[in-house]
Parts: sequence; structure tokens; C-alpha cells
Amino acid sequence: MIGFVIVSHSEPLAHAAVDLAMQMVHGEAPPVRVASGADGGFGTDAAAIADAVDALADSDGVVIITDLGSAVISSELALDLRTSTVPVRISDGPFVEGITAGMVRAATGGSLDDVAHEAAAALAAKQPQGSPASPGASIPAAPGAPAPGAANPGALTPVAPDGASTPDASVDALLRNPMGLHSRPAALVVKAAGGFDADVAIADVTTGAGPASAASLIGLLTLGASEGDTVRITAIGAEAAAAVDAIRRLVDDGFGELAAASA
Repeated sequence: MIGFVIVSHSEPLAHAAVDLAMQMVHGEAPPVRVASGADGGFGTDAAAIADAVDALADSDGVVIITDLGSAVISSELALDLRTSTVPVRISDGPFVEGITAGMVRAATGGSLDDVAHEAAAALAAKQPQGSPASPGASIPAAPGAPAPGAANPGALTPVAPDGASTPDASVDALLRNPMGLHSRPAALVVKAAGGFDADVAIADVTTGAGPASAASLIGLLTLGASEGDTVRITAIGAEAAAAVDAIRRLVDDGFGELAAASA
């Protein structure tokens, strides 16, 4: 699994951001190390960052997420100080959103590039559709997805094995929970989709938004799917039908939020 080094000038800020991200992770959480403060105060320490990276040497890769610009400089220096050879990416994504999106993707078995792309594009959920997440930001890649810079981050056009744009399984479902496809339900969808040998996509039939890859928390959030919208769940792959059914059941159950709404 991909690990994370969180580099912040403030230790309380770093731990609070990680705690928030952990609320979105379902199942096994990725390993995280915090490297914050300098000499017990405000700042960053390249040696501490290097130690944090080395502590994750047994992971499949490490994504470093930073808060302010000088933290990036310290992180770059840390790569020269470390003793391990684990592959590392320094993310240029936003701090809180990048940690959350990256950790959710890592928890489903995403590769180093998958996780780094997801973290880098994490501001897309706050942008109007069609607006870039940030200058030069990478767009989450997925099998069959358009090239980086496409209008919908995480977008996915299902492509069948024979090359036809026909999914192996598809179903429409009505969003019943009051908040629609917000962060927590989207994280549940990412977790569910990651458990099957299938590429899953979701589109909002009501608004025409999407499709977005079900492997991308940010892609799903950019749909802006609300209560009462009909979403179309499609998938290709050996376990396409099972994947579609699992996500449909989550939608039909209101992602476990219906009981709380009626209480």
C-alpha cells in the first residue's frame, strides 16, 4: 500500500488533517507519518522528513503532501538525506483535500501514480465543472479516461474488451440520501468499486454530468449529484455485474444515512 508523509509547519494542523482524512477511509488505512515543526516550534525540518520517508521504506511508495511553499523545499532536500530507496512523489495538490483524496485512493490499492494524481487534482471538487483544479495539476487517470486536462477530473468512458463503448453491466439508481453523493458516500463508492475486478463509472443522468471513475473520490464529487438525482452505474470487466450491484445497493440504502435523517 502507498504511504504518506504529511509535512506541515504546525503539528496540530497536520494531525487534524490526517484525522479528517481517516474519517473517509473505510477498511485498512494507509500508513502515515507526520513531519512537522522545527525544533519543537513552527517550521519544517528536512531531516525529520527524511526519517519519516525512511520509516515507510516497506511501503509500495510514498506521497509527500505539504502545507506551505517552504515545506516543498524541505521535502526536496529530504530526498537527498534519506537512506531508503522507496519511490517518492512530492504532491503539488492542496493540503487537506489532497490528504483526504490520496488516502481514500491508497486504501483501495491505488498505485503510486494513481494516488499522486488523485491528490494533485483534489481541488477539482471545489471548481465549477470544466475549470482546472490548479495550474499544471494532474488529472486522475483511469482506464479509458480522457487525457489530463479534460473537463471532468476522473472522467471515465467505459470501453468493452472488443473496443466498443458498451459496458458489461449497467443500472440506474435514485439518490435517496439528503446530501446526495457527498464526501462520505463517495468514499464508500470508491471502497466498494476497489473490491472488484472491474472498471466502474458513475454518471448523473438527471444533470448530464459525468461519467466519472468510481475509483476517484474527486471525480465522483465533481458530479455534484444531489438527492433525487438518478445516477447511472456502469462497469466493464470480469466482475462488472457484481460491482454494479454492490454500488446500487449502497445507493438504494441511502449510504446508511436514511435512518439518521429520519431520526
